[in-house]
This record gives sequence, C-alpha cells and structure tokens, in this order.
Amino acid sequence: MSKGEESARQVTGGAVLRRQVTDAITEAAFAELAETGYARTSMDAVARRAGVGKAALYRRWSSKQAMLADLIRGKVAGSLPPLPDTGTLRTDLRELFATYRDQLAHPLVTQVGTGLLAEASHDTTLAEVLRTEVAAPRRAAAHAVLRNAISRGELPPDLDLELGTDLLIAPLAFRMLVVKGSSGEEYLDSLTHAVEAALKAAS
Repeated sequence: MSKGEESARQVTGGAVLRRQVTDAITEAAFAELAETGYARTSMDAVARRAGVGKAALYRRWSSKQAMLADLIRGKVAGSLPPLPDTGTLRTDLRELFATYRDQLAHPLVTQVGTGLLAEASHDTTLAEVLRTEVAAPRRAAAHAVLRNAISRGELPPDLDLELGTDLLIAPLAFRMLVVKGSSGEEYLDSLTHAVEAALKAAS
C-alpha cells in the first residue's frame, strides 16, 4: 500500500469516527431534551450520556444553544412534507393533513415539541430555528396548495393566504401537541371538509 493510499484510508476512518461521535451526541442531546427539557439540558449531561468528553462537543459547537439549534435544524431538514398535487383541493388537503399528522405523531415531536415551543419565547436562537427551519417550509407548502387551488378556480383569487395557511396548520398541531386528542382517519376527513369550507370564506 502506498503512503497516499494509507493516508486516504486514515482520513476516511477518521471521518467515520467523527460521524459516529456526532451521531452519539445527537442521540444523547435529544434524549436529554425529552427527559429533562430544554432549560435543564447541559453540555455536561449530553457528553456523559453520549460517552464522550465535553471537548468533543465544544469542538463542534460554542454553546448549548448553538448545539441544540444545529441539531434541531438537522433533524427537520430531511422531514419536509412532500407537496401534494392530486388535482383537487379536497384531496390535496387530506393528503397534506395525513403527512402533518404522521410528522406530529413522531416520538421526538411528542416528547420535546411543546417544550421547545415554550422555551422559544425565552431563547431567540431557538425561536429563529423553529421559525425558519420548522415553520417556514411547512407554511410554504401550504401556500403552494392554496395557490394551486386558486389557479384551478377552487378558491377565490382574493383568498387571505396567511389566514388560509393558519387554517391548514394550526388546528391539527394544536389538537395533537396541546389537547392530545385523537387524529384518526375520521377526524382527518372531518377536518378536511371543515377547512375546505373555511378556506372558501377566507377572502
């Protein structure tokens, strides 16, 4: 084996090890969030749970806030809802609600979601991550569904897009994260009919 090949293999091995350490830290950080909450999660506790030295965390992030903001951003980046385009508003809504329901039912969301929302009022970095990385892409998807319906003539051209987007997102999120109510197929059917009717009046 040449020195160049040996060096490449060492770099690859080091990269894999760093990835494994980062994965362990990520798992530990979300476990801490679920168990103790955002305010009580600390770099020390995450390092202990991950089985790494605290220096491993500080090589990656300058603070707890920076670490959690980055990890939350990474978690949600790959979970954006696909844009439904079924050809009708009702089936677009039903498909979108099913996607949101499945995402909101994810154990990570049910364990830490409401706590993060509460802490965001006291932490500007966390609030910005939730606004730009979690809320904004989902509102953009809702906007697209509404614009498609407007272009098909199913909704009035003067529809209030912001109010319409609230109708697509807020009721289901409130029911699942705050009320902890049922969100089965029958409920999604009823929600679809109610929101469709409300959208036609939201001009």
